[in-house]
Amino acid sequence: MTVAVLGIRHHGPGSARAVASALEEVRPDAVLIEGAPELDAVAALAGHAGMRPPVAGLVYAPEQPRQAVFYPLAAFSPEWVALRWALRHGVEVHFADLAAAHHLAPAEEPSVPPGGTSDDPITVLAAAAGFDDPERWWEDAVEHRHRGLGAFQAVTEAMAELRGDGGLADRDTETNERREAAMRRALRNTMKTHERVVFVCGAWHAPALQPEAFPPARQDDALLKGLPKVKVAATWVPWTNARLAYRSGYGAGVASPGWYEHLFTVPGDVSTRWLTGTARLLRDEDVPASSASVIEAVRLADALATLRGRPLAGLSELSDATEAVLCGGSTVPMALVSERLFVGEALGRVPDETPMVPLARDLERHQKRLRLKPSAAEQVVTLDLRTDSHLERSHLFHRLTLLGVRWGTQIDSGRTRGTFKESWQLEWHPELSLALIDASGLGTTIAEAAAAKVVARVAEADIATLTTLIEEALLADLPAALSAAMDALAERAARQHDTQRLMAAVEPLARVTRYGNVRRVDTELVAEVLGSIAVRVAIGLGAACSSLDDDAAAAMRMLVDGVHRGLAMADDREPRDRWYQAMAGLADQSGVHGAVSGRVSRLLLDAGRIGADDAGRRVARHLSRGADAVDGAAWLDGFLSGDAALLLHDDALLAVVDDWLTEVSGELFDDLLPLLRRTFGAFSNAERRMIGERIGRDPATASTTAGDDELVDEERARRAIPVLREILGAAP
Repeated sequence: MTVAVLGIRHHGPGSARAVASALEEVRPDAVLIEGAPELDAVAALAGHAGMRPPVAGLVYAPEQPRQAVFYPLAAFSPEWVALRWALRHGVEVHFADLAAAHHLAPAEEPSVPPGGTSDDPITVLAAAAGFDDPERWWEDAVEHRHRGLGAFQAVTEAMAELRGDGGLADRDTETNERREAAMRRALRNTMKTHERVVFVCGAWHAPALQPEAFPPARQDDALLKGLPKVKVAATWVPWTNARLAYRSGYGAGVASPGWYEHLFTVPGDVSTRWLTGTARLLRDEDVPASSASVIEAVRLADALATLRGRPLAGLSELSDATEAVLCGGSTVPMALVSERLFVGEALGRVPDETPMVPLARDLERHQKRLRLKPSAAEQVVTLDLRTDSHLERSHLFHRLTLLGVRWGTQIDSGRTRGTFKESWQLEWHPELSLALIDASGLGTTIAEAAAAKVVARVAEADIATLTTLIEEALLADLPAALSAAMDALAERAARQHDTQRLMAAVEPLARVTRYGNVRRVDTELVAEVLGSIAVRVAIGLGAACSSLDDDAAAAMRMLVDGVHRGLAMADDREPRDRWYQAMAGLADQSGVHGAVSGRVSRLLLDAGRIGADDAGRRVARHLSRGADAVDGAAWLDGFLSGDAALLLHDDALLAVVDDWLTEVSGELFDDLLPLLRRTFGAFSNAERRMIGERIGRDPATASTTAGDDELVDEERARRAIPVLREILGAAP
């Protein structure tokens, strides 16, 4: 009977090479690998030609998909090497650890399996020897001094010291004892039917899995008796290098997955090949990197290794040489090298035969048909919604967003959302596979599930939420969900007496009517509801704006702006005219907060509903000596917000404001200063400078230079006015 326990470092290329060597030496007839035993059901898929690491075994509770655990594996993971060796040689292979059915029974967040200790023990040993790269230490101290099984015997002895008097505290003693009891039970059962057994496990567990040190079986059985269980399922999902890095929060992660993959896959000249690839990356990013600089960087890395007493250049030497020579001492290109090479952007692949929920299978079909290849690297996709395929891509991204599968994030495309152009930033994360499983209870297709999600939210949504759902259903092309949300909105709007809630609904509905045609959706019903809400807003505006404090006035001002923007987008003039009439009444209404009254007056002026003379009189009235100065400052803030064009082109208005500020008492000016700073602080530096220059200018020369009018063709200008009014939405 031969039992070889191979204590390894998770995701270590040195460990992976040592495991491959030991397997060839022992030639076992059974292989055990640390991992959830539920993965046995999908282990054979690892030998499929379509499987490309990094991948992760995923075990989850179907009734609560967020209860899940990942088991990541890379090409340089010793577990992956052992699994592939066993499948290639037709050797029986099993995963052995505490069952995920027990691990997932308590309420936990999606996770990766526990690393076993608060520190990676091999990293601790490497640090004690003066190495900052545990893989280099492994090669120097283990592989170069011990061959085959001898390397693992040395590691087991070192771990026994750490577990005993070494002072390396265990992360969770109770959980760890149960895990090792489950591993020993699996090893006992395998030893009954096989002559040569290899167990690949984390180095920390190796001393506890030596058959000669086994405690009585009944002791292990007692530790595992009565543990809670849940029903689980297992599959494989693509993984990424970024999620293998410990900076992602993965307890058993490594610092540089890209570097470790290079160490494992490159046959020789590790430093030269690495720095050559670094230079190629920099050149692709328009950073000069010549062949001569590559040679110089290799020499520097080797010299640093010699000075530091190391046989070969490691990660730290290559990083220092790259930054000093190839990056010219700059940290900016070095950050790019670190992200693209040291960590890497690899995304694994699983074969079509991998068990998937119908929702994930439907997404895969969409990705193939629409030529959307998932990538771990950020990529920006710009869509032209006038193209059928691009419109379908937009529908897919919006549907996934509704389902919480945030593969894409919509970003600014350089235009408003109402145009035919749309941009998305895509980046695939392994956790999205879990989000698909979580959403699978809503339907078997992306469209069906997204529609069900909208309908479920409609049931308890208020008017503001309903308008958002209508917009999302339109963007995602979900006609049935859009109809349900519209029916609910029409019904609740008819019973809604809160004018502010109705105001909040105007702009989202107006956006729907505006870009509905671009998306080829009939928005007639949306326009009808919008018109009804706009009428009720106009009727209730005066009452809603009375007796507001400062905070309420600020909120109302934002609502007024939103309604104004929304109705400016609508094709129907009638609700827009009602809105202007309501604002005109509000501007003259007493008891209205200055911030709201001033903003309404400015909107009426911009729309041509009041003239410049009328606006000047309103300014003079609110800034007169008899008016409250604080309220006058709030009115001025509302009136001037946006830009400084009024003050720069209307000398009379600028004079009124200047006179008012000049006459305010010093004590009152201190109270007004925050309001005034907010008002004028919103202007650009150039605008503030020009205002100061106009105030300091002699009144006799403040007006426009004589003779400028002769350059204006009034007849041609008059012909452009109707078009400008149409563009601005002003009355004819």
